[in-house]
Amino acid sequence: MTLLVPFDGSDLAVTALTRATEFGETRGEEVVVLTVVPDDSSFAVERGWINAGEPFDIDQLCENFEQRVAEIAPEATFRCETPAENDALTATAIDDITRTVRRVAGELDVSIIFIGTENAGRISTPVTSVGSPLSKDPEYDVHIVRHAE
Repeated sequence: MTLLVPFDGSDLAVTALTRATEFGETRGEEVVVLTVVPDDSSFAVERGWINAGEPFDIDQLCENFEQRVAEIAPEATFRCETPAENDALTATAIDDITRTVRRVAGELDVSIIFIGTENAGRISTPVTSVGSPLSKDPEYDVHIVRHAE
């Protein structure tokens, strides 16, 4: 079985990765870390991945995330993806990220997704989190991390 950790570099994502790694070690399961980088410089600035006015380089962002993941969980497999073009005019970057995480989860036959989000499962669903839509998928279990360590 495979454990999947969507990773955006946030404190909650770091905690989710740490927990997934501990869980994977006890059960002998592979941990795959997935960073999804939309081709959108304003999204990268909003997330704090780059500063305003800094060059937007997806490959460099992926390298930065890969290095960070290697520091936290050296045994984990790292993947970095850019969402495919979406024909839906109303699709947001979060929709594209969610779709990409679901696709990768299906490819890997994931047993559990470890999500770091303070928003999943609340009555109101914010548009800034992939946690709520992913937590509704019945194909895999979901471990939601709401508090950073």
